[in-house]
Amino acid sequence: MAHIRKATGVIDWLDQRLAVNKLMKVLVSEYWIPKNINFLWAMGVILMTIFLLLIITGFLLMMYYKPDVNLAFKSVNYTIMQEVDYGWLWRHIHAVSASVIFLIMYIHLLTGLYYGSYKKGREMIWISGMLLFICFSAEAFSGYMLPWGQMSYWAATVITQLFGAVPVIGDALVEWIRGDYAVGDATLTRFFMLHVCMLPLVTILVLAIHFYSLRVPHVNNETSEEIDFEVEADIYLKGDKAKSKVIPFWPGFLAKDFMYVSFFMIFFFYLVCYQYGFAMDPINFEPANALKTPAHIYPEWYFMWQYEILRGFFFDIAGISAANIGLIAFAFAGVSFFLVPVFDRSDVVAPAHKRPLYFIWFWILVIDLVGLSILGKLPTGGIMDWLGFGFSTLYLFLMIIALPVITILERKRG
Repeated sequence: MAHIRKATGVIDWLDQRLAVNKLMKVLVSEYWIPKNINFLWAMGVILMTIFLLLIITGFLLMMYYKPDVNLAFKSVNYTIMQEVDYGWLWRHIHAVSASVIFLIMYIHLLTGLYYGSYKKGREMIWISGMLLFICFSAEAFSGYMLPWGQMSYWAATVITQLFGAVPVIGDALVEWIRGDYAVGDATLTRFFMLHVCMLPLVTILVLAIHFYSLRVPHVNNETSEEIDFEVEADIYLKGDKAKSKVIPFWPGFLAKDFMYVSFFMIFFFYLVCYQYGFAMDPINFEPANALKTPAHIYPEWYFMWQYEILRGFFFDIAGISAANIGLIAFAFAGVSFFLVPVFDRSDVVAPAHKRPLYFIWFWILVIDLVGLSILGKLPTGGIMDWLGFGFSTLYLFLMIIALPVITILERKRG
């Protein structure tokens, strides 16, 4: 049993029982970050800030929301938006957060790709980060259903029907997910439970794994230099802070992150107060109607590139239906970024601008993702079908063929 003495204060009392000083050293004051990083490394703290906003505003909205097909639409658009004090503000913050968090995640993901932060022992950081992306995607989809507007209903109908393509158990799986033969009250209740209970718990667990996975290989840096963190930490602790290549998470790194978060919050609340419409589809302000199909069904902007890949294959090839090809491509798009550490066959860990072929590949990928996202919002027909097919094929080529080939060439050249 630990030796308990008379405490000199509250912190000392807690330290004797919970080892808070040791915990703070492990998590904060002796958790080391490279010095040569830039503002892109602040995206993780910004993501955590948005996640907290989503949780807080989600609890406030849940107090008045009714997960019932006859009451859901009015509880959101009348009770919360018009009758509850500042209900409009909580909804705007929640909606804008749900959209902006994907913008920051895509920046975070592309930063990892650009600097090679998925290689040389950092594979688990990358995989856990992609698991977080899947968790947030599931959260976003389940939350999109809850207002029970036209786009909520029809998006749920289309997306749940995709599971019908699963061999043998497809139809049973669709019925199980919906809780009925068609999207209805049982579906809304199930997705409400997922959105407010199960998925947040899973997300928090994966978030903890993601942070823990940073402990051993540590954070990457601008030059992808291999740093001996133990040696550099000793130099810092001995007082030669200028010579050391690392700084502690607090106060050195987190103090700067707070500055970046402050700048971000100015932009964020500008969106909340003046440009919130981008996060709430106008069609979704019509109550759900199973007898009235919208002229053009589409998801939120952050799913557009995957959605365009789904519908990008519009004709039969070698007797295989376009729908099946599209579904296979869509499924691959969902897991493709998980496989980047496998597709990249080079041992080189360096920023993209120091890897000429990879640099070209990276920017073509970015352009392709932007193009797919734009095409996903536009109606099909004519030249749009061919553009969708071309951009979708290009994405598959970049991931399956181009990345392995250029990284094998890179490895051979040393």
